[in-house]
Amino acid sequence: MKLHFDSNQEYQIEAISAVTDLFEGQPLSGGDFEFSLNETGVLLTENGVGNKLTVTDDQIWENVKRIQHRNKIKNGNKELQGMHFSIEMETGTGKTYVYLRTIYELNKLYGFKKFVIVVPSVAIREGVLKNLQITRDHFQTLYDKAQINYDVYDSKKVSNLRGFAGGNTIQILAINIDAFAKDENIINKPNDKLTGKRPIEFLQSTHPIVIVDEPQNMETDIRKRAIENLNPLCTLRYSATHTNLYNLVYSLNPVKAYDLGLVKQIEVDSIVSENAMNEAFIHLESINATKTRITAKIKIDINTNKGVVKKSVAVRAGDDIYKLSRQREIYRDGFIIDEIDAGNCTMTLTNGLMLSTGETRGGMNDEVMKFMIHKTVEEHLKKERVNKSKGIKVLSLFFIDRVRNYREYDSNGNPVKGKFAAWFEEIYQQETARPVYDGLLPYNADEVHNGYFSQDSKGRVKDTEGESQADYDTYKLIMQDKETLLDANTPLRFIFSHSALREGWDNPNVFQICTLNETKSEIKKRQEIGRGLRLSVNQDGQRIFDRNINRLTVVANERYEDFAKALQKEIQEDCGVDFSGRIKDKGDRKKVNLRKGFEADPKFLQIWEKIKFQTRYRVEYSTDELITLAAKEIKRMPETRKPAIKSIKKKVVITGEGVNGVLMSDSVNDDYVNTFEMPDVLAYIQSKTELTRSTILDILKRSGRLHEVLLNPQLFMDNAVSAIKSVLYELMVDGIKYEKIGDKFYEMTLFENNELEIYLDRFTFMVNKTDKTIYENYIPLDSSVENQFAKDCESSENIEFFFKLPFWFRINTPIGSYNPDWAIVFRGEKKIYFVAETKSAGQELRLSERIKLDCGKAHFNQFDDIKFIGPVSSVSELNR
Repeated sequence: MKLHFDSNQEYQIEAISAVTDLFEGQPLSGGDFEFSLNETGVLLTENGVGNKLTVTDDQIWENVKRIQHRNKIKNGNKELQGMHFSIEMETGTGKTYVYLRTIYELNKLYGFKKFVIVVPSVAIREGVLKNLQITRDHFQTLYDKAQINYDVYDSKKVSNLRGFAGGNTIQILAINIDAFAKDENIINKPNDKLTGKRPIEFLQSTHPIVIVDEPQNMETDIRKRAIENLNPLCTLRYSATHTNLYNLVYSLNPVKAYDLGLVKQIEVDSIVSENAMNEAFIHLESINATKTRITAKIKIDINTNKGVVKKSVAVRAGDDIYKLSRQREIYRDGFIIDEIDAGNCTMTLTNGLMLSTGETRGGMNDEVMKFMIHKTVEEHLKKERVNKSKGIKVLSLFFIDRVRNYREYDSNGNPVKGKFAAWFEEIYQQETARPVYDGLLPYNADEVHNGYFSQDSKGRVKDTEGESQADYDTYKLIMQDKETLLDANTPLRFIFSHSALREGWDNPNVFQICTLNETKSEIKKRQEIGRGLRLSVNQDGQRIFDRNINRLTVVANERYEDFAKALQKEIQEDCGVDFSGRIKDKGDRKKVNLRKGFEADPKFLQIWEKIKFQTRYRVEYSTDELITLAAKEIKRMPETRKPAIKSIKKKVVITGEGVNGVLMSDSVNDDYVNTFEMPDVLAYIQSKTELTRSTILDILKRSGRLHEVLLNPQLFMDNAVSAIKSVLYELMVDGIKYEKIGDKFYEMTLFENNELEIYLDRFTFMVNKTDKTIYENYIPLDSSVENQFAKDCESSENIEFFFKLPFWFRINTPIGSYNPDWAIVFRGEKKIYFVAETKSAGQELRLSERIKLDCGKAHFNQFDDIKFIGPVSSVSELNR
C-alpha cells in the first residue's frame, strides 16, 4: 500500500504560510552563501553552502505581528522574543507533514537549503525518517523534483556532516538532542578524520534553520544551550503541548481540531469493578523517601459511617493496615507493613505480599483486565464488520507494562503464551463464533495478534524504558511495518506493545486503544489518545473524513468522569484553552463585608438574642418497634448483587465549554466465581448502628433476606446498615427532646472572626438596602431559589430585617449537624420571628434532609417567639 497526501488542506497551508511569511522581504537570491572553514596553521580550506538572512529583526517583528493578527493570536509582547517561532498543532493533524513541506516552501521562496530537525527521542526520530521516505514522491511532484538529501545523524559516520555542509541542494539532518547536548558527545570533540575539526562546526557554519520537534522536552538549560550552539538562523518549534510559546504564529488546539473534524472522535469505555469489597484490596500509589524516613501512600478499603469506601492513607514500616482500615476483618492477619524499599519502588507485607509502585492486589484486578480485552475485541469486530466493505482495515492496540503477561519462556527457553495472550485467544474464538461475525475474519486466533517488544541478545522479549539500543530496533520495525499493517490481506489486527514504546506508534487505522497496566501509568491522557487520533485510510491509501467512521475507542480502567476531568485539565494547562471562563482567577475573589455597627442594630439584636443559644438533645424509642420497622425496611432494600464488572461507553465531546460525555452504551458482567472469607456480619452492623447483637439478629431473621449475605457480604451489610439507620433515625427524631445548655450561646465575635472571600456568580446577591441586613455588599448563596428569596426579602415591606445564618451556626442532630438558612423579622399585625429553610418548589427532600428539618423544629420549639418554617420557596409562604 502507498499512502496518499492531500496538498490542499487549508489548515496545513495556513500553518506553512505562518512560517514562510516570517521572512517576507528576503530576496530569493539572498538565501544562501558560500563559506570557508579556516583554522590557523591549516592550509586545507573547505567550501560549503549556508543559509543567509538579509531582512532585519525589525522587519521580522512586523511580519510576526501581521501573522498573529491574521491567525487571531493574542500577543502580549512588545518586541521579538529572539529568532524562535512556535507552531501549535494538535496531535494527529499532520505536524510532521507541515514542517517537511515548510522546508520545501522556504527553499522555493527564499533559497534556504540547510535544515536540522532536532528530536527528543529515538521513537520520534524514526517517525521523522519514515515521513521523509513516504512523502518524498508527493513533494517531488509538488515542487518540480526539487533536489533533496536527507540523513539521520550517526556518531560512527561523522564525516557525513561534510556532505551536509558542502551540498548545494536541500539538506535535511535529523538528530537526537542527546547526541550533541553534552561536551563529551563525539560531535563536540575534535576528530582526526575531519582534519582535527569538531564535527559540529560543519553544522554551525551553515546557519541551519533548526526545526525542534516536541520542544517541551528540550527546555532544560543544557538542551537550550545545545540548540543555540548549532548557530541557527532561527528555530521553528512544533508541538501540541508547548511549555513556552515563543513568538506563536499558528495555533491549532484540540478544540479547533475536533470542531474541524481533523482528528478522530473519541469514545471512552470505562471498565470498573462494582461492589467488589470482599477481598483484601490494596493499591500502592507512591513511595516517598527523605533524609530521615521512607513512607508510602496506599489505597485500601476503609470502614466509614457510610459503608466501605476506598481511601488513600500514608504508611511507614510497622503500620497495621487492619487498624488503618478501622478494623476490617479481611486485613486482620499478615497486613502489617514489613518493608518499604525506595530503591526498588516496592512495599512488602508480613504475609509475604510484595507490591511495586502502582500495583494493585484484590478488587478483581485480573477479572477487570480480562473484561477490558473482551470489550476491545467486541468493539473491534463491530467496526471491522462495518468498515470491511469500505476497504478500511481496523487495528486495535494494547499497551502493557509487563511483557511476561503476553509472552513467557519455559525452562528450555521456548516462548509460551502469557495470560493476556491466552485470554485474548479465548475471547477471540468466543466472539468470532457468533453468527453475526461468520466469515468476517478468516483467520485463526494465533494469526491475528502479535507483540512488538524489545529483545535481549538471545532474542527473548523484555521490559524496557523506551530508550535502549534494543528499543531502537523495535521502533524501526514498527515504522517499517506501517504500510503492511494497513493491508487488509495481512492477518495481524490486534497488536500488543510495551507502554514504554508508546511514542513509536502512530498508525492511522488504530481504532481501539486498551492499556493493561498492572503498575501505575504516568502517561498523560492526551498522549494516551494521541496514538489513535489520526484520520483513517482505506486500501488505496486515501484519507477518510467520515466522522461516523473515525471513532477512537479508549478502553480504560477508570470512570469516564475521571478520564474527562484529567483530559480537560491537560488541555487547559497545555494549550491555555479556558473553556469559556470556567477556570477562576484568584484575583477575582471578593471579600464579603459586614455592615459596620450591625451588632448594635436593634433590628438585628431583636432576633439574634432569641436564637443565639446552643442546645443538646436526648432520644427515646421502643426496641420492639425498631425491630419490626427495620425488618420491613430491609425487606424493601435493593437487590444484593454479586460483585461485577461494569462497562460504560461515552463519546467525548470537546467544545469551548469543556470536555463532556454522551452515553453510548453500558453493560454489566457478573459471571465470575468469587471466593472470600465470611466476615462477622453482626459485629460489622453493630459497629455502624450501636445496637445489640441480639437486636440485629432479630431484625435480619424477620427480614427474610439473611441468605443474601452469601452473594456479596459487604454489599448486604452496607445496605442493611442503611435500612436500619433510616428507621432508627426516624424513631429517634419522633422521640427527640432539645434543651438549652445553661448560658452557652454563639458569641457575636464569630461574625468578625470568620471573614469570607467568594467568587461572584449568578447566585450571589448584591445588597442594595444595607439597613435591612447585616451585609454591606454581597450575600453568598448557593441557588437561584435562595437568590430570589433574598431579593424578595429586601423589597418586601413586610420584612423588617433578614440575614443568611453563617456556616458556624449549627444544630446538633442524631445524623450530624444542621445549618438553617435564614433568620427573618416579619412585620405584620405583630412581629413574627422566623428561622426559615429554602428549597425549590416541589423539590422532594432526602431522608436526611427531612430528619434535619424535624430536628430544627424541635430545637427552635425551646425558644420563645421563634417560628421555624421549612421548606419554603418564596417569602409569601412565610405567612401561610
